[in-house]
Amino acid sequence: MKQIKLNNGELVSALGQGTWHMGENSAEFNREVAALRLGLDLGMNLIDTAELYADAELVVAEAIKGRRADAFIVSKVLPSNASYQGTITACERSLKRLQIECLDMYLLHWPGLTPVEETLEVFQTLVEAGKIRHYGVSNFDYYETQLACQQPGGKAIATNQLLYNLNKRGIEWDLLPWCRKQGVPVMAYSPLDEGRLQHPVLNIIAQRHQATAAQVALAWLLQQDSVIAIPKAVKPEHIKQNAAAAELVLSAQDLHEIEQAFPAPTQAQPLHVY
Repeated sequence: MKQIKLNNGELVSALGQGTWHMGENSAEFNREVAALRLGLDLGMNLIDTAELYADAELVVAEAIKGRRADAFIVSKVLPSNASYQGTITACERSLKRLQIECLDMYLLHWPGLTPVEETLEVFQTLVEAGKIRHYGVSNFDYYETQLACQQPGGKAIATNQLLYNLNKRGIEWDLLPWCRKQGVPVMAYSPLDEGRLQHPVLNIIAQRHQATAAQVALAWLLQQDSVIAIPKAVKPEHIKQNAAAAELVLSAQDLHEIEQAFPAPTQAQPLHVY
């Protein structure tokens, strides 16, 4: 499995697992747990969750029982909880739900009313207390990311989690190049655009590689520098296909055809978010 280097030199899997909408239906609990465990077995050790995602953290807790060392756990604090004391309380809640003592990564889910410098200050406090190992931001645009990185503690921001896929390439104009220059990997959520990536070119390329269109779209992301993809999947066949996409090498011709079908941005765009 390809690995991405964080700004402190630690390596994480370039292909992780998302948990958005997991835990919302109790009847799916065991199936979702099994899905995350299968992903871990296949090398997708980064698991992304958040306090926002209903009871997804409970699903993750069950999935990593007995194999905490196999997983790199990412969670997020809501902006409404991102004050100094609010972040501490939210982190403790997440740790309790996840049944772990320390988060590998803790993110501010999106910019809110609390000044980012206050949240960064408490992130540093949580690192010193051994409650989190790394911290970062999510859904921060170009200017918000620059501002955050200029604050005390900002140089330790380890990732910006963003909506990024073939349909939504706006960050390539300014934000993604800037993050690469700073050594801050981008964590791409909804890398398959919630199933909206429909184009004949993807099918043509997929046939060349005896793959699926979704695998081609995921491989396109995984071939980029400093990008971590976190697709969410529950069906075993989809999880196996995601893992196999990490081994799919797109040719120059493939990449040219993708560029023609999904053009890169030609000017700055508002940040896409879900």
